Amino acid sequence: MRFPEPMRSQPKVPPRVVAITGASAGVGRAAALAFSARGDRVALLARGTEGLEGARREIESLGGTALAIPVDVADGAAVEAAAARIEAELGPIDVWTNNAMVSVFSPFKEITIEEFRRVTEVTYLGQVHGTMAALKRMLPRDRGTIVQVGSALAYRSIPLQSAYCGAKAAIRGFTDSIRCELGHDRSHVRITMVQMPALNTPQFGWTRNRMLHEAQPVPPIFQPEVAARAIVWASLHARRELYVAWPTVKAIVFGSKLAPAIGDRVLGRTGYEDQQTSEPRDRDAPDNLFAPVRADRGAHGAFDGRAKSRSPELWATTHPAWLLVATAAVASGVVAIAALLVH
Repeated sequence: MRFPEPMRSQPKVPPRVVAITGASAGVGRAAALAFSARGDRVALLARGTEGLEGARREIESLGGTALAIPVDVADGAAVEAAAARIEAELGPIDVWTNNAMVSVFSPFKEITIEEFRRVTEVTYLGQVHGTMAALKRMLPRDRGTIVQVGSALAYRSIPLQSAYCGAKAAIRGFTDSIRCELGHDRSHVRITMVQMPALNTPQFGWTRNRMLHEAQPVPPIFQPEVAARAIVWASLHARRELYVAWPTVKAIVFGSKLAPAIGDRVLGRTGYEDQQTSEPRDRDAPDNLFAPVRADRGAHGAFDGRAKSRSPELWATTHPAWLLVATAAVASGVVAIAALLVH
């Protein structure tokens, strides 16, 4: 069965001004294209100028409007300056998407203080800085949406990524706190978090790696366009949190809430192997922890042959009316069959 894309169920919202951090590659790049496809004007924020310019050219070649701003989200003042420039050149920011991240594949006992701090500054504090800059502008207008790009790892940590897992969990914690404050103030500004599964992005080719082999997403793997559709959908709907794809649901519900101790044991046995390919690690490969890799890698990583381009679970959760109709139809069929058997 082919599921229609979630984008087709979007409400009729006029074109908006959208800011995206980490927009030069991976999920950010795919999300920028998805926002632009619906007519939004997109501000692209990232460190790597090659990727930024590639994203800008790609959007403009398709008839969209893009503003590329080189910025390290770990620098709060730079993020604030970028927000001011966006509003000066594109107009009031309607949607701010916090997506930038870095990681280190390493046992905790081998990671350095500097590495751990850097992952925290980019992945966690980068979202804090973006949220501050967005709220500074959205609160006086009493409108706007902030989308936090999270991960199943915000709930269910895995080995070899302690800094990244800690940062994603911290994002969830501070986002929940802000949501309560917005409710207290009766604000119409909305904040949502989109929890992602394993994705086929360039992250695994340029993340600092101390494993014996090349890094890979923990299968099953999804294409970044699945994540992008979820981000755009979340920006248009009043959903507190969105779990993208069944592996995310399974990791959060079963691995974190129902049976966390079992999850610990299973990941202790399988988590190292699942995050590595059979190829030996290239010890001379550059990483993007402290400086961007000088290349335009686009949205996709090296796992196109294994990555899924659709998620039935995401379709179902973003099309509840259709799901209800299908469930009712199945139930009616069961009742009809039962009646025939009785008679």
